Amino acid sequence: MDLILIRHPEVAIEAGVCYGQTDVPLQRDVRYLASALMTRMNALSVPACLGGWHTSPLRRCASLAHALATATHVDTRLSEMDFGAWEGRKWDTIEHALIDAWAADIEHARPHGGESLAQFADRVLAWFQQTCADREDAVHVIAHAGVVRVLAAHLLGIARETALQWPHDFGALAWFRRVHGQWLLVRWNA
Repeated sequence: MDLILIRHPEVAIEAGVCYGQTDVPLQRDVRYLASALMTRMNALSVPACLGGWHTSPLRRCASLAHALATATHVDTRLSEMDFGAWEGRKWDTIEHALIDAWAADIEHARPHGGESLAQFADRVLAWFQQTCADREDAVHVIAHAGVVRVLAAHLLGIARETALQWPHDFGALAWFRRVHGQWLLVRWNA
């Protein structure tokens, strides 16, 4: 089974703003983005999407999924982490003591009042178990960097806080393949 995870393309929001579950639009025309993504996937020999795209309901993901296919599976569990009171604020305006408290216990702290990393991961992994556990066909997903990193940590058996540090560009592809019950990383940030 192949699991293809695409991070949404660049968004039309000022750099440095925390926008987790804030519903922001894409910066470029979605038809152009869909065409460019399909060209890249074909060049990388990514398995074809036969069962429809799975997507976060946030328009930066869902609009691309709808442009790629008529069949989409929208699931709130694929939404980005909820940053509570930090949503829509510039990171450099958030009190450093709050960010330090979060960093001190990245797994469970929630000084913003939103989700902890553990709560967020539980939600994403519930989607994964329901959708991917017994499948053999490829699953294609348009989601957020946090979703991709949480799934990468789970599939590769590494600490989430390690995967959170991995760069994952806007529009980038992460491709995993299950072989004899073991998940392998085929491509990262492609």
